[in-house]
Amino acid sequence: MIRWLAALLALSLAGCGADPVAAEPTLDGQPPIVIAHRGASGERPEHTLASYRLAIALGADFIEPDLVLTKDGVLVARHENEISETTDVADHPEFADRKATKTIDGKPVTGWFTEDFTLAELKTLRAKERLPQLRGTAHDGEYDIPTFAEILDLLAETNTSRVKPVGVYPETKHPTYFASIGLPHEPPLLAILDRYGYRGRKAPVFIQSFEVANLKAIRAKSDLPLIQLMDAEGGPADDPKLTYAAMATPAGLKAVAAYADGIGPYKEMIIPRSALGTMGDPTNLVRDAHAVGLKVHPWTFRRENYFLPLADKGGLDPAGHGDLAAEVRAYLAAGIDGLFSDNPREAVPAVKAGEGK
Repeated sequence: MIRWLAALLALSLAGCGADPVAAEPTLDGQPPIVIAHRGASGERPEHTLASYRLAIALGADFIEPDLVLTKDGVLVARHENEISETTDVADHPEFADRKATKTIDGKPVTGWFTEDFTLAELKTLRAKERLPQLRGTAHDGEYDIPTFAEILDLLAETNTSRVKPVGVYPETKHPTYFASIGLPHEPPLLAILDRYGYRGRKAPVFIQSFEVANLKAIRAKSDLPLIQLMDAEGGPADDPKLTYAAMATPAGLKAVAAYADGIGPYKEMIIPRSALGTMGDPTNLVRDAHAVGLKVHPWTFRRENYFLPLADKGGLDPAGHGDLAAEVRAYLAAGIDGLFSDNPREAVPAVKAGEGK
């Protein structure tokens, strides 16, 4: 603990009197966007209409639903197709026999899976907080699992009275796996987006995926904006020979630019952290991506001390809140075009304040 506090003090002193660093521009000169990660998931159970509504009220530019499919082929919003962490399914004795172990993206996973439930069955479940140790459980049991259509209905209602629409930023979860069981994402996703009027390059939508083949398949059928997600380790589940590290090189980014409009990297690929949690100097990732015409939307910015860099922590309590705005400012200076955050309450004003500099 003493070492932790000493490091924090040293960092604070080191920042005193430092010369300001000129911010890098965004790709198109437009203000960065705030993407509400699973809605305002820092304050409501993730992927619920309540979470999305709150994010919209707090000024988010986009809301982000992760999409999986039901047994009857309906797109619903869950972070994973295994739903025991985010719903009360384990408390439903009528579904006890649905518990299973499956191989998802090459790894064994045990639990209850959306593809084994009809939409009507899923609607009997209630959402719960995925991170109860950090965020509490006050809203557990209040909300059901929304369909993608219900989310688009919410946006349609919201945007009727807005000059600038709130956009949608869906992620296809485990698309190769779902295609292997006869439930591909692409047909229902493109059909429903078209039905709700999301067409063309300027539509307020980004479709994102950690995989590659499904983005290429979507590009062959649609000109909607696409985002290639990247993690700090590993690679796309649909291509064992490809790594995210290789994709983040200048050559790899050029290949991504042939089918996508941007990248969504893990944020430490842009500003690394030391073992102590201190932030280092920015890498060349943003500049290299911009050089080939790719936008950069890193993930995920959260206000809890547990997630923040050392200098921005607000204390020793992992669930306590630190200075998220300070972390956001560092990334804005690196030239990012937007960011994913669980906390639009803090992220939106931080980005707006950065626009005036």
